[in-house]
This record gives sequence, C-alpha cells and structure tokens, in this order.
Amino acid sequence: MAGLFDPLPPGNAPVDGEGGARASAPTAAPAPPPAPLADRMRPRSFEEFVGQSEVVGLDRPLRRLLAAGKLPSLVLWGPPGSGKTTLARLLAAAAGHDFLAYSAVTSGIREIKEVMERARQVRGRRGRRTILFIDELHRFNRAQQDAFLPAVEDGTIVLVGATTENPSFEVNAALLSRCRVLVLSALTAEEIRCLLERALGDGERGLGGLGLTAEPAALAQIARAANGDARVGLTLLEIAAQAAAGGGAAAGARLTPELVAQAAQHKALAYDRAGEEHYNIISALHKSLRGGDAQASLYWLGRMLEAGEDPLYVARRLVRFASEDVGLADPQALVQAVAAKEAVHFVGLPEGVLALAQLTVYLAVAPKSNALYTAYAGVKEDLRGREAPPVPLWIRNATTELMAAVGYGKGYQYPHDHPDAVVDQEYLPESLRGRVYYTPTRAGFEVRIAERMAAWDVARAALRAAGAASDPPAPAGPPRGA
Repeated sequence: MAGLFDPLPPGNAPVDGEGGARASAPTAAPAPPPAPLADRMRPRSFEEFVGQSEVVGLDRPLRRLLAAGKLPSLVLWGPPGSGKTTLARLLAAAAGHDFLAYSAVTSGIREIKEVMERARQVRGRRGRRTILFIDELHRFNRAQQDAFLPAVEDGTIVLVGATTENPSFEVNAALLSRCRVLVLSALTAEEIRCLLERALGDGERGLGGLGLTAEPAALAQIARAANGDARVGLTLLEIAAQAAAGGGAAAGARLTPELVAQAAQHKALAYDRAGEEHYNIISALHKSLRGGDAQASLYWLGRMLEAGEDPLYVARRLVRFASEDVGLADPQALVQAVAAKEAVHFVGLPEGVLALAQLTVYLAVAPKSNALYTAYAGVKEDLRGREAPPVPLWIRNATTELMAAVGYGKGYQYPHDHPDAVVDQEYLPESLRGRVYYTPTRAGFEVRIAERMAAWDVARAALRAAGAASDPPAPAGPPRGA
C-alpha cells in the first residue's frame, strides 16, 4: 500500500543542470510554528491522564484487560475535550499496537479498505495488531461502518471509535455488538484547573518559560469557561497568557481575571440542534416545568436559546406542554402559550426571549393535570384495540329523505327544547356505553369542571328516574311456545 501510509517524499534535491551548472543550495526553511498548547500538553502516560477515573483507573476492567493483552474494540462516547483521542493513543502505546488515526469527516470506503489491508500486512509480517482510531465515528454512514466488521471480527484491527453522539442511535447494531462502549464525562472544574496549573509550570511543553504567574481567580474563571472541555481550557489559557506577556516572554507577567475575560470574549455552549444534547435539554426543560420549578425551567430555556435553538421550536414545545401537563387545570395556559408563540414570531429575537421566559414561569407555577393526555390515550387505545362501532342512528343527520326513512336522526332529543337543556340520551355506541375517558383531577380549574360534570350526571339521572316512574308497565311477552 505504498503511497497512502508512507511518509511524503522529500523535496527535489539540487541536481547538476545541463552543461554542468549546479543548482544553488536551497535556503533553510523557516521553523514551523509550535503546536497549540492543548496538543503539546497531551498526556504521555496514564499517570498524566486527568479525569475519567471510572474508566481508566488501575482497578477498572479496561486496565485489567489491557494488562492481560486482551484489549477489545471500543467506542468512546463523551463530550468534546474529555480525552477520547488521548485515551486511544495511550491504549495503543500500552498495548504495543500500531496506531492509525482517521477522521470520519474526510475518509471514505476506499481509505477504509486500504487501511484494512495495511493492518493485515502488518499483522502478517510483524505479528502486531493495529489500533484504528476513528474520530467522529457517528459521521460514517451505515455502509462505511459495515466495512469495518470483517477486520474487527477476525481481530486484524482493534477499532477505537470516538463519538459525541449516543452510539445507540449513531452506530450500527452489528458493529456496536462487537465493541465495548466506554462513557467519558466532561471534566470537572477542578480537573481543568489541574491541567491549567500543569501547563503553567511545564517549561518543556507548556508555558513555564514565560515566567508567568496566575491569580487563582483567573484560573477558576478559565476552568468555568472551559465547560468541561480540556482543549477549550488550555486554548483559553494560551490566549490569555500571550496577552499577559504582550506577545513575548515578559518576565513577571501576571494573568488576571480581566485578561481572561478579554481572551474569552464569548462562551460557546455545548449544544447540537440535531443531536442528543438537543433532546437532553428539551427533556430537562419539560421535566422542570412539570415539577413546578420556575428557576430550573428558566435555566434550561436559556441554555437552549443562548446556544442558538430556534425560538419557534421552543414555543411549539411549550404549547404542547400547556395542553399535555397543565390542560384544563388552567385553561389560560394554552392561551398564554399561543400568545407567546405569536409574540416570538412577530418580534423575533432577542426581544422575543422575554415572551418565552414569561410563558415558562407561567407554565411552571400553573396547576398541573394530565387528565386530557390520559383521556385521549384511552380513546386511541379503544380505536386501535376494538372494532369501530357504527354511529348510533339517532345522532346521525338525516340530510336526505332516504336517510330519514331508514331511521337517521329518529328519536334525537334537541337539548334546547327541554328545561335546562338537559336530556337523557346516549351518545356513545352500545358497545362503549359507560366508558370513561376523562376524569378531572382536583387541581385548579378542573375542580370546577368536575363539579359541572357531576351536575350533568345528576340531572340526567333525575330525568331517567322520572321517566322510569311515568312509563306504563311493559306488556307481557307472548306465551311460551307461541
């Protein structure tokens, strides 16, 4: 597989030109710029690895499998900057395997097949397995993921895939069944701060040569702004350090919260409008509303809107909540929700944020009832699980003479022709008589609804009793045997 994995050939060396004249020696190439601090400070051993003790601790199954030489294929699922790439490199070094890294963004089926063949050759010649690290594994389509299966199955490669998305949704079941999923967490502020202090003191790879000191508040500010992402934290430290040192190595420079604020500019919130975090946060908003927590509800609303979520999507979800979880306990909830949706549509952002915030607080503190939700669920269950009975004849419209002749509308009692508009009449089909779908709760306005429903039941029962008392006795049936 020469060409794809071999190093690039050196540039053309000077040669004798025609007539014997020798080309002049090339000028020395300028030194390449240093790698970013986050790359320079990448841990070189498990001892330097910060965080994820539940995954990489000495007593954890992964380390025991590694020590026994039985490293399985893995899917590393975690947020950005949690150490997925670093962990893959450390595993390869500890296992003594070759390491190849690919990005699902730039690689295709051809590259996958070439790397499989290369791994087979390495295993055949040197008896070494290859760890194939695939960054953003979730971006490979189904056919590309399937291409790994034979090499994973026969042990030619140890696949280590990194993904920020839930592998249950984004990785093929066949491939997922052959891999062990390790869940990595966002780093804590304390762990980020540990990395920052290490970078400040490291004179070889870090910023130790700048003679820079940092105020504790400045490091705490960076750790918070990193939001669990080690790469973001180290990058922000590097930018702030350059600002503190004035672009040079000014001895005695001091890193202050003011410099950090200037370097940070704007904090990007971890959010993916099409990924799992989108659903996690809308779920958090919905459950906070349902639990009556206005403070948490406002926070999750802000997390969505400030990360760039479509405000009309949020409004639609809140309209749904107004009927699903508040319902008739507060009939004004739906009115407020639709009004907020119209306000957002009319004024847009940022002005529309307050309309959504107002609605969020209203829904959070409103009385809650899911009686409508369960009522309609009962209707759907009957519609799916029972035969659909015909509409009773007496509540059908007789729009033609033929329909009237066959009994359409016969016996229908028009309520407005009766005292208090109350009649004793059945409206459900015979097979569903007595079926109860909606039962109001004792929350909010549903107390009034329950009272009204009970009053209707009492009035109909009184009419039924009065009718039974006034009816003449039923005629005797024909003699037996007639």
